[in-house]
Amino acid sequence: MIPSQRSRFAIPEGVHYLNCAYMAPLARDVSSAMVEGARLKEQPWQFRAADFFSVAEEFRGRAARLAGVEADCIAIVPSVSYALAVAARNLPFAKGQQIVTLADQFPSNVYAWRELAKEKGGEVVAVRRPSQSCWSEAVLDAIGPDTAIVALPHNHWADGRMVDLVAVGAKCREVGAALVLDLTQSLGAMPIDFAAVQPDFAVAACYKWLLGPYGVGMMYVAARHHDGVPIEHNWINRGGSEDFARLVDYREDYQPGARRFDMGEKSNPPLLMGASAALDVLLEFGVEAISDTLAAATQTIADEAAKLGLLSAPIGMRAPHFLALECPAGLPDGLTERLAKAQVHVSQRGSSIRVTPHLYNTPADTEALIATLRECLG
Repeated sequence: MIPSQRSRFAIPEGVHYLNCAYMAPLARDVSSAMVEGARLKEQPWQFRAADFFSVAEEFRGRAARLAGVEADCIAIVPSVSYALAVAARNLPFAKGQQIVTLADQFPSNVYAWRELAKEKGGEVVAVRRPSQSCWSEAVLDAIGPDTAIVALPHNHWADGRMVDLVAVGAKCREVGAALVLDLTQSLGAMPIDFAAVQPDFAVAACYKWLLGPYGVGMMYVAARHHDGVPIEHNWINRGGSEDFARLVDYREDYQPGARRFDMGEKSNPPLLMGASAALDVLLEFGVEAISDTLAAATQTIADEAAKLGLLSAPIGMRAPHFLALECPAGLPDGLTERLAKAQVHVSQRGSSIRVTPHLYNTPADTEALIATLRECLG
């Protein structure tokens, strides 16, 4: 188990932040890296032409190491919706075909597919899971000969229940469907084997479980799509753009691999240097050790919450870093607000309290959560 890393974060004593699925706090090293990047704009003569590329490649390399893929398969994006627009543009979809999603999936991984289905005359199929079970069986049942695209998370953003992506990936290949993943609520906190899953595209925003700043993310693009069409055409993604003296020798070719899909103005030092520093925190410990540590933390909370009559799914059905606490009689009105007044910060999603700790949490945070829940529910 990884010991608490609270000293590396600017979380005041008495604040119990158990809400990483909402937004991760920045570690001090991340904030410092962002300030260092911002100071380059104070003195732009210190930012060399080569730095337009080096800051991006440093982030790309770290992102690839975390995901266990080649750096050439990583594109730098500003958001999940941007990455999914890239995927939608580059995947075949014809009239009458279907796109499979989860019911109540996060909107960024829904709207792009609704627009594509509307444009082409297809259909979005939103799968509902059987009560109190994971999603895998329902998703696998929904994938058939008319399925062109399957667009999923690794675990649901509201309750944390998981999808068996290895099984789904195999079913997609069996029927010839593409697989697109939004890993924003899992990458960095739960292992994923890209070689086993074989997605076509996958994206994760940095501001949650990647512990980074808002406004930047990483997109995995399988090698079979590296000759695809980007959704914007900027100077830096074209071949030979390192040579500033020849930028108006306009070229048709691109930088290698997934770099053609990088967002414009990607070379933003505060964002990329901060995101790289955040990835360094995760790489220091490794995703498996982080996952095991968070699994122990959520299980301790689940065991204590059960004594108050709150129900939760077991690990294996839910992601190790996610805990949804359900009250059979329904949650009292204003519960999260009452918790926040006691400096216990969680989220309500549907009829559950979503509790998502990270390495900055301590046993005192769990004790404060349980004590305040006992008071509110008593």
